[in-house]
Amino acid sequence: MTSPPNYRRAFWASRHHAWLGVFTLGLGFASGEPLALLAGAVVYALGLVYLPDSGFFRRTVDARENAARDAAAAAELATFQQQQEQMLAALSLARRTRYQQFVSLCSDLEITTTDPHTSDNVDAGTLRQKLTELTFSLLRMLTIEQSLAVYLETERKEQVPSLVASLEAETQALAAEIAPLKQLSPAPATLANKERLLTSRLERLQALQQRLTRIEQAQTNHDLLRSEQERLVEQVKLIRAEAVASKNADNLTSRIDLSIEHLASTNKWLSEIAEFKSLTAPMPTLPQGATPSAPSPEKPLQPQPQPPVAH
Repeated sequence: MTSPPNYRRAFWASRHHAWLGVFTLGLGFASGEPLALLAGAVVYALGLVYLPDSGFFRRTVDARENAARDAAAAAELATFQQQQEQMLAALSLARRTRYQQFVSLCSDLEITTTDPHTSDNVDAGTLRQKLTELTFSLLRMLTIEQSLAVYLETERKEQVPSLVASLEAETQALAAEIAPLKQLSPAPATLANKERLLTSRLERLQALQQRLTRIEQAQTNHDLLRSEQERLVEQVKLIRAEAVASKNADNLTSRIDLSIEHLASTNKWLSEIAEFKSLTAPMPTLPQGATPSAPSPEKPLQPQPQPPVAH
C-alpha cells in the first residue's frame, strides 16, 4: 500500500507556491509601500499555512501522483505484453495451437460468466484479469517446457546413457589392468601413462554422469510441466461447466482463485530454476480501469533454439 503524498513538501515545489509568492510578496515589493509589503507578507504566511491543506491543492497533487503511477504501470504493462508476444512467437506450431485453444476456452468462460442471463454479479474486469493470469501462466509453462524439450532432444541425440555405460566398463577394465602392474618392481614404463589415461577417463565419466543427472532432472521437470498444463486446462473446463450450470458468482470466483493459488506454488517451483527466473515474475499492476489481453497467434512460427537448461 502506497503512503499518502507529503502535501506541504509538494507545495514548496509547486506552481501554486510560485504564484502565491508573486501575488503577495512580489506585488507588495513592487508597490514600494511598506504597508503593502507587510500585507503581502501576511497573506503569503497565511497561504503557506492553509493552501497545502486545501482541497483543490490536494486534488491537484493526487491527480499528478495518480497520472505518474498510471503511466509507470502502463509502461510496465506494455513491456509485459511485449514479452508475451515474444514468448508466443517462439513457440512451436503445436504449442501455439494448445495455447490458442486455452485462450478460446477462457474467452468462452468469460462470455458465459458475464452474460446477465447466465451469470450473477460477476465483475467483468476482475474476471478478465484473473483469466489473463491463467493464460499467461500456461504461456510460461509452454515456453519452459519447450526449452526443456529442445535440451532433452539435443542430449538424446548424443546417447549420453550409452556413453556412460560404455565408459564405466572401459574404466573398470583399465583399473583392473593397472592394479597388477602396480605390484611389479620395477614398475613397467607404461604404468604412468595408463594411470594418466585412467584419470582422464574417470574425469570424462564424471562429466557424463553429471550430464545424465541433469537429463533426468530435466525430464522430470518436463513431465511435470506437461501434467500442470493438462491440469490447468481441465480445471478451466470444470469452471466453465459449473458456470453454465450455476449462477453462483462467489463460487465461480473462488474456483478461479483456487486455480491461481495452485499456480502460485507451480511458479515458485519454476522460479527455483535459475534459467527461468525472468519468465516467472508476477503480472504487473494495471492502470485504473485497464485490463490485460492475451496475445493471439496469427501465424505459426518455428521454435527458436533454447540453451540447454535443467534443474
